[in-house]
Amino acid sequence: MSDEQLHTLEVKLDELLRQCSRLQQENTELKQRENDWQRERVRLVEKNELARSRVEAMISRLKSLEAE
Repeated sequence: MSDEQLHTLEVKLDELLRQCSRLQQENTELKQRENDWQRERVRLVEKNELARSRVEAMISRLKSLEAE
């Protein structure tokens, strides 16, 4: 293998290593964002359930007032 070929291979290998590092960082960031979205979804579902419960309680109270 000539010096030029060896140098070309080294350059390509360096680029692959940089790309691998960048992809690992991106993957870590995406996993964190996914976790954040999942926590946000759970929070919103809980908030929605609370609102639904309150509305149902108000409807029950209105029906009981209407029955009086």
